[in-house]
Amino acid sequence: MVTWPPPLADLKADMNSPAGASDDAALQAQLDAAVTFVQRVRSDVDYRPNPLPEATVPDADLVLGTLRLAGRWFTRRRSPEALVTMGELGSARVPSFDPDIERLLRIGRFRGPVFA
Repeated sequence: MVTWPPPLADLKADMNSPAGASDDAALQAQLDAAVTFVQRVRSDVDYRPNPLPEATVPDADLVLGTLRLAGRWFTRRRSPEALVTMGELGSARVPSFDPDIERLLRIGRFRGPVFA
């Protein structure tokens, strides 16, 4: 059974972050933003605590995608120029989208057809 919204402890476990890290406030802010974003773009899912039996509910992929999205946003906040320094190897560009996360969340090009 999955928990929605995912708790901070799950995000820290997914990121392999120490239990008493000083980044808890920043991590929670990223997680809250990711939850809000997912609920907005995946409006076809019933996020209520006790949804109706026939409703589409958050599944493990949706929860993991939300956690990974929050983790990526947390990491990207350290690279405002969209570059990451790799020591002697120079720098590399940070991609602006993540196909693996889009696939988990079933958004972007991985979303099925939508009829208006």
